[in-house]
Amino acid sequence: MKKKLILIILVIFLFACDNNMDSYNITEEENNESLRKDDELMDKELNGNKLIYLAGGCFWGTEKYLGLIYGVVETEVGYANGNTENPSYEDVCRRNTGHAETVKVVYNPEKIDLENLLGLFYKAIDPVALNSQGYDIGTQYRTGVYYVNKKDEAVINASLDELQKEYNEPLAVEVMELKNYYAAEEYHQKYLEKNPGGYCHIGESDFCALEEAQNDTKYKVKSKKELESTLTEMQYNVTQNSATEPPYDNEYYDNFEDGIYVDIISGEPLFTSKDKFESGCGWPSFSKPIDEEVVEEKSDLNYGMIRTEVRTANSDSHLGHVFNDGPKESGGLRYCINSASLIFIPLDKMEEEGYGELLYIFE
Repeated sequence: MKKKLILIILVIFLFACDNNMDSYNITEEENNESLRKDDELMDKELNGNKLIYLAGGCFWGTEKYLGLIYGVVETEVGYANGNTENPSYEDVCRRNTGHAETVKVVYNPEKIDLENLLGLFYKAIDPVALNSQGYDIGTQYRTGVYYVNKKDEAVINASLDELQKEYNEPLAVEVMELKNYYAAEEYHQKYLEKNPGGYCHIGESDFCALEEAQNDTKYKVKSKKELESTLTEMQYNVTQNSATEPPYDNEYYDNFEDGIYVDIISGEPLFTSKDKFESGCGWPSFSKPIDEEVVEEKSDLNYGMIRTEVRTANSDSHLGHVFNDGPKESGGLRYCINSASLIFIPLDKMEEEGYGELLYIFE
């Protein structure tokens, strides 16, 4: 009798386990479907951009550094993965909340993928320092990568496996799903832009190295074959054969909207609307380039004239000529530039197009 009772109980137990396993499998499938829908919804809300949260010590410098990366669309500083809700800066610093100073990063995956973004991030931190970066010490200064898309976890772990090969000590970079995030007070946002002399554990040389490291990929020059298939006949002849487009019959001669003008060949910023003026010549005219190093000047003796040609230093593309009849109050120069050599990026599109670091020009 006892044996029969035990057998019945065992059968019931196994049946229950089997049902529970079926239930678990269904739940797992539903969960995967839910995660997929969440990812699709997030992509839609971000207009196709991606989201990652990076903790790298004091968030003032980390935000500035990450904001300089080509492909980063938006940054915000805040407090992540702590034990309290809506903490203040004082709470995080003094009240053992468990939060890490973190930068919320929205990036365009078509311009930079997560692997390369993380690679640049690692160059700005000491990845083996536990709960400290620079002179800052405390759990709020720990380093971490916090993901919102489960698919990112494998990419993050693989990138850290590669990074570990460079160190004998174990890495101290925390990897986990984002549990919570609260935006920091307004005065912390873009702090080093508002306070250029403010403290930063990331050295100026690191910012310069970042910009130099990106130039080859950020402003990549297209091959002649690519240019032949992507440029119009006028654009190709102007940029590659030093032709000149007709005056008053070109795209930007009468455009005075706020924004920047970039090299049509590489996308490198060349001129700004702040320096554009009406010269009456029928071509876009500027008093100076954004940076003198982005252009080169060459003597031009063609057509029986003595002129100074202006070309891009990076792509060696013909832009136009520079003359000494510009506004005296702006330096006296007139950069007479072909519209066919340029692409105009409106002010309200600069962040989206990856030129957010130049928004300071219009402040």
